[in-house]
Amino acid sequence: MPIPEAETLNNLVDKIFQSESIMLGDTRRGYLIRYQGRLRGTDSAAAYDQLKERLAHYSITPLFQIEDGKQVIILVHSAVTPEATGFSKNILFFLATLFSVLFTGAIFESTLPESVSFTILAQDALLHLWRGWPFAASLLGILLAHEFGHYLMGRYHKTNVSLPFFLPLPYPLSILGTLGAFIQMKERPKNKRVLFDIGIAGPLAGLVVAIPVLLLGLSLSEISPITGSGIIEGNSLLYLFSKYAIFGQWLPEPVSYGGVSPFIYWLRYLFTSRPFPLGGLDVQVHNVAWAGWAGLLVTALNLIPMGTLDGGHLLYAVFGRKASKAAPFIFAVLIVLGFAWEGWWLWAFMLYFLGRVHAEPLDQITELDPRRRKMAFFALIIFILVFIPVPLVAYG
Repeated sequence: MPIPEAETLNNLVDKIFQSESIMLGDTRRGYLIRYQGRLRGTDSAAAYDQLKERLAHYSITPLFQIEDGKQVIILVHSAVTPEATGFSKNILFFLATLFSVLFTGAIFESTLPESVSFTILAQDALLHLWRGWPFAASLLGILLAHEFGHYLMGRYHKTNVSLPFFLPLPYPLSILGTLGAFIQMKERPKNKRVLFDIGIAGPLAGLVVAIPVLLLGLSLSEISPITGSGIIEGNSLLYLFSKYAIFGQWLPEPVSYGGVSPFIYWLRYLFTSRPFPLGGLDVQVHNVAWAGWAGLLVTALNLIPMGTLDGGHLLYAVFGRKASKAAPFIFAVLIVLGFAWEGWWLWAFMLYFLGRVHAEPLDQITELDPRRRKMAFFALIIFILVFIPVPLVAYG
């Protein structure tokens, strides 16, 4: 479609925008025309939809921005619409992940002595792969709910998103049998409200499944003394409350509080897992509970307010481009937490390279409505409740 005369574009923009200055662009500048002024109405979202529909005929996309406190409309060539792709890869990766998680769950259910070699353990797991179905169904149910929460919300807002990609990684490379899953936004979201909805839909949908799975798994678990050596799962506030709801005890229950108040003990233990309560009581988690705990961990990791993580989407939706100012603080927190669990240093390293870019909406003028701002505060509370400062602790 030929680019229309500037006067035609000016007339279209003028219907919704009162221009104070107009600047013609070129290929080097990366835009066609730039308008600075103010919208004629207060409903910026409706104004954007109106202008975008009128410009679609010319394969032109409007960008709504705020520059130096002033409203700006920039017209650019529309991005090429991604071609529809098949979902055979998604299915293959999911089947591989299903096998990997079944294998991992079958190893957890093994009745062989702990002294046997991994080769014998793996052979036994392969022969009795069906034993892993409770763990696999629980964990994959949580991951599917999380990812399809994103996917279905993206489709609802007519944003081009991919189907979920699952990442297999069998035991012993991963204690969960998977590295999780992700979807890809193939185009920029329309505005901050759309970005917010897509970002929050995954964690909420995942928790709707994870919490019942966790409570069911804990009801199938038993309490026993912590002896010998091994690895124990870390605690979040929600996990502590869940164990208390099922067993009526704060677990792991130490032999002694060491002369400090219970509040100080638990505050210190939550962030350091020290002193480790060897000899005390804790839940010997059923595999279903293990999957539920993993669901809380996945939610917490995704809600870290950085880059293209779910938490990064929410942060950008609330604060816009100011969200990037939070990055140094997040890195500092992760580095400090790394002294309690070294895995946070790996996360800090990955986010340094992968987490500093946000998904910027086409319309930067439209802000979140009051209902979504309340939901953002709710998401912050969820993050505080599910965050696990020390996810795994080796003892003995």
